[in-house]
Amino acid sequence: MNNPFNASGLRNFHTPFSLRRKVPWWNQTLDPGSSVVNKWNHIFLVSCIIALFLDPLYFFLPVIGGPACMGIDLGLGILVTFFRTVCDMFFLMHIVMKFRTAFVSPKSRVFGRGELVFDRRAIATRYLKSMFAIDLAAALPLPQIVTWFVIPAVKNSTAAHNNHTLSLIVLIQYVPRLYVMFPINRRIVKTTGAVAKTAWSGAAYNLLLYMLAGHVLGASWYVLSIQRQLECWKIECRNEINTTHSPSCHPLFLDCSTLGKPDRNFWLKTTNVITGCDARNDNFHFGMFADAFTNDVASSNFIDKYFYCLWWGLKNLCSYGQNIAASTIVSETLFGILICIAGLVFFCHLIGNMQTYLQSTTARLEEWRVRRRDTEEWMRHRQLPQELQDRVRRFVQYKWIATRGVDEESILRDLPLDLRRDIQRHLCLALVRRVPFFAQMDDQLLDAICEHLVSSLNTKETYIVREGDPVNEMLFIIRGKLQSSTTNGGRSGFYNSINLGPGDFCGEELLTWALMPDSSLNLPTSTRTVKCIAEVEAFALRAEDLKFVAKQFKRLHSKKLQHAFRYYSHQWRTWGACFIQTAWRRFKKRKLAMELARQEGLYLQTVEEEDNADNEACGSENASNTQHIGATILASKFAKNTRKGGYQKVPSIDPNHASLKMPKMFKPVEPNFYHED
Repeated sequence: MNNPFNASGLRNFHTPFSLRRKVPWWNQTLDPGSSVVNKWNHIFLVSCIIALFLDPLYFFLPVIGGPACMGIDLGLGILVTFFRTVCDMFFLMHIVMKFRTAFVSPKSRVFGRGELVFDRRAIATRYLKSMFAIDLAAALPLPQIVTWFVIPAVKNSTAAHNNHTLSLIVLIQYVPRLYVMFPINRRIVKTTGAVAKTAWSGAAYNLLLYMLAGHVLGASWYVLSIQRQLECWKIECRNEINTTHSPSCHPLFLDCSTLGKPDRNFWLKTTNVITGCDARNDNFHFGMFADAFTNDVASSNFIDKYFYCLWWGLKNLCSYGQNIAASTIVSETLFGILICIAGLVFFCHLIGNMQTYLQSTTARLEEWRVRRRDTEEWMRHRQLPQELQDRVRRFVQYKWIATRGVDEESILRDLPLDLRRDIQRHLCLALVRRVPFFAQMDDQLLDAICEHLVSSLNTKETYIVREGDPVNEMLFIIRGKLQSSTTNGGRSGFYNSINLGPGDFCGEELLTWALMPDSSLNLPTSTRTVKCIAEVEAFALRAEDLKFVAKQFKRLHSKKLQHAFRYYSHQWRTWGACFIQTAWRRFKKRKLAMELARQEGLYLQTVEEEDNADNEACGSENASNTQHIGATILASKFAKNTRKGGYQKVPSIDPNHASLKMPKMFKPVEPNFYHED
């Protein structure tokens, strides 16, 4: 009997089994605050601006195609239709996205951001009752349908009739397309805080909206100009119908589809429509639309026509329509009033927003100038010496260059603890590890030290600390140069000086004090004078912070750190150098004394040998020369006295004599690295 659970049977399961089935992205309900929805909102906002730019281009389709005839620019119509269809696809995708995006329940907005509703039915019901109709009206391809399906299907349609219909459809649909843009803009501001991330991009965004308003106004002015020209032609045509018989003006002659027909050609030879509707004459009052025909804008190519209309729209928006010479026609007067109101509103909106954005870039500079002016007034009021005033000005200038008026401590203070720790680690960890003493510590201890580091700026000729003053911080140099010197408490003839650069530190007396288990509240006194040779940018570790780290982390109390501290401390190095120098001098004096003693011993041995030889010579002379006995006795007595003095021991110099001792340098206080609380 075969076992169904054998190994061969298990091989039939090719795919792994999981209780949590991954939902495809097209079936997921999106969070309105997610990055996907946020990116889509930005994309759709750009598509809305492009759509608002494309729709007024339909107003440029009617053109003056010949003498006293109006036609349609088919090439421009095809191009605009294509791009408008692409934009309509984005509007349809936006509708689909809103059916898939959750919303915040109104009942849960009492505390916090509220609870999200992910129910598909609730989302669809809410959307259908609110913004669906407006979004659908904005997404419908109405101009394309009218241009390519409705107008060709109408019999005996003229260019004038097509122009009226298309303009009306574009204007009607422009309202919901413009309205859809405001909720998207508001949602982006609510999610990210601002539409533009930088001040310059915000200013450019507002300027783009202002130019879009000028573009719409210029396109409207052009299509109304064509309408005024057609109205003049119709008036002259009706007059010819009443006063002439053959050939008579027919309304179809005003359409460019009749170009080349014999009746129209014969009518052009006798008609007064062209001369009667010439804007350069005073036969018909074109009002504000006369420039379109005196400058041949209506008959120009599209590029020249578009930029002239854009210039006209921006000019009248900026001047609030003050240069417009309008006629007494009500529609033209209303259009002029609309230009004045729109120019005032849009110009104030542009100036206000651009001023806000651009002032944000110079706000710090203005604050610094005000603070600098206040500092100058204070120094004059207190009558500070010129040297102190120059030092204050130099420090204020250097601080502005280094920080640009940004208070780093306040920014970090407002951040969460974990984020603040990571930022401090990124800024300070590499610098702290460059200090050899801290390189011996582990990452947890270094993180604790980095968390308490603060920025410190010092100008040239500034004293960080003077010898004998209390030390309240350790300084880790980022850039710049310091001079550290000591006189060993003012001892006569003693001076030691070293230069500190990037990666060095000063104020190690504070570390000794912090590691003392019985350290008092009094700060240690500095054994060195530290002065800035150039502008110095550094990180400072205050006394209370270092004491806190030393108490919290017992790993500071280790033999390895003890040796590292002694080796890299400039105070211990100075003491060691002076100790070696003192020992060397003591050794040289001791060696000199021993050499003198040895030389004196050799000299005494030589004198003794000479005395023995003299004694033998004196004995032989006494036996032979008796007549000189008196002189011999005197010589013997003198030699005896000389030998008594020679046999006396010459005192040697004691190596530990006070004359060989050098003044001892004060040994630095050694921290108790082995203390355990």
